[in-house]
Amino acid sequence: MTLPAPFDNLRLPVIGSPLFIVSGPELVIAQCKAGIIGSFPALNARPQTLLDEWLHQITEELAKHNRENPERPAAPFAVNQIVHKSNDRVMADMATCEKWQVPMVITSLGARTEIFDAVRNWGGVTMHDVINNRFAKKAIEKGADGLIPVAAGAGGHAGTLSPFALMQEIREWFDGLVALSGSIANGNAVLAAQAMGADFGYIGSAFIATEEANADQGYKQGIVDGSAEGIVYTNLFTGVHGNYLRSSIENAGMDPDNLPVSDPSKMNFGSGGNTKAKAWKDIWGSGQGVGAVKSVGTVEDMVARIESEYHAAKAALDAKSAYSAWAN
Repeated sequence: MTLPAPFDNLRLPVIGSPLFIVSGPELVIAQCKAGIIGSFPALNARPQTLLDEWLHQITEELAKHNRENPERPAAPFAVNQIVHKSNDRVMADMATCEKWQVPMVITSLGARTEIFDAVRNWGGVTMHDVINNRFAKKAIEKGADGLIPVAAGAGGHAGTLSPFALMQEIREWFDGLVALSGSIANGNAVLAAQAMGADFGYIGSAFIATEEANADQGYKQGIVDGSAEGIVYTNLFTGVHGNYLRSSIENAGMDPDNLPVSDPSKMNFGSGGNTKAKAWKDIWGSGQGVGAVKSVGTVEDMVARIESEYHAAKAALDAKSAYSAWAN
């Protein structure tokens, strides 16, 4: 679809997904300056009053960048709100987001009409995480502007459905904004997401291995060393199924192949659920696409790589189409 302003002038059709603990002002600002939508979970700002300071910093630094670089303005940013009942500060965080007129709010673990209405009233856009078509329909019925289908292989709290199946079902009835999540870590995958009908690729795990990310150096190296087969899907650590680096589970003294099942009613997103090892502090979330990440560098380095791959993939596809037309 035609993207609404201010999302129609991005360097790449990419949203940097909100990463618990890892995403802070430095990462978001770097992503936006590099020309993609940067985001962070509101819960990363602790205590709650810190959220106001973060939004002030992000807003001011991006405005300064735009004044100094009118030919290359920064992309807008987004804030992720966990709207599950366990989050007792969501309304305070929403009031702070309204104060700073946050351009995009990404909602997770619950669709609430009053949240969507509040963002729309200040002129923002809402995108809602879903893992299946049923949840997607509920979110749009409750007022979400767009959807983030979280397909198999995504980092953190991921679904199990193929992105091909999930996108096909959603696009049968929904023509609004869609950002596809699931093992997207290079330009080829961004183009593939668009080919399936998405407006954006949703990239998270790859940005953990950047200098601006608030992550332990061991975590960053774990992303670089990681591969699809080194990812474990379990609900042990938060009560919700998610994907994690096998190496971090092993380092915590557990057997990744014999993890118990957690009680979903005891969700705990802040301290890590039902074990002494805490997600995301000790147990590191990661998607299956990390094989594309070969080194730790700056956000600009990573976006430049993805951009080069994206345009090369488009050129290759155009060449194949031209040859096919000539041959026929």
